[in-house]
Amino acid sequence: MRTLPRKQQGLTFLSIAFILALIGFFTLLILKIAPIYINHSRVVNAIKAVENTTDIVTKSKSEIKTSLEKRFDMNYVEHVKPEDVTIVAQPGYVRVEVDYERVERIFGNLSVLVEFHEGFEAGNK
Repeated sequence: MRTLPRKQQGLTFLSIAFILALIGFFTLLILKIAPIYINHSRVVNAIKAVENTTDIVTKSKSEIKTSLEKRFDMNYVEHVKPEDVTIVAQPGYVRVEVDYERVERIFGNLSVLVEFHEGFEAGNK
């Protein structure tokens, strides 16, 4: 009696290694990028808090800047420099913009660049 060869089932070692490498790469990517977005959510919270300040349109540019810097400090905001913040304050009108970018090295010469633009306008121009 002759036995028929059985079909091979399962994954080969190379396919398992490839799948594990993909999982490792995406895990590394998430671990590098997630803190950038967590920091950005802190920036957004600070900007919204300043926007919701009562009588924001009556405040001076320096008062708004000081308030924003204090909220950045309270929220442990990193990587936002004073030159990244633009404030236009005129009687009855305020515009605050925060433009910054973050470059995070993944490994070797591979990096990721993330750009953010947040802000608000209040009052009439």
